[in-house]
Amino acid sequence: MSAYKGSDKDLRLRKCRKAKKKENRKKEVEEKSKKQRSESSVIMLIGKMRYVSVRDFKGKVLNDIREYWMDPEGEMKPGRRGISLNLEQWSQLKEQISDIDDAVRKL
Repeated sequence: MSAYKGSDKDLRLRKCRKAKKKENRKKEVEEKSKKQRSESSVIMLIGKMRYVSVRDFKGKVLNDIREYWMDPEGEMKPGRRGISLNLEQWSQLKEQISDIDDAVRKL
């Protein structure tokens, strides 16, 4: 009977260690991912897993509006759903914001 309790305790201890190791790995990956993103761009949360980012790509400034997803290691990855606007397109969008707001209110 005591051998069974000992193995049950060992099993729980191993599960606990495994969970802590997984949690620590996830935190490391998240911190690394945040650091990489912050070095190359500015990112702002606009909704659940949706972000606006300003970044430099091949010498051009792009404004991204994109959904992200979590890979199995817990790292955030950009999804297919999104759009990148160059500075000219971004300026055009900003100029039309009041018209867009008016159209939304009318609906």
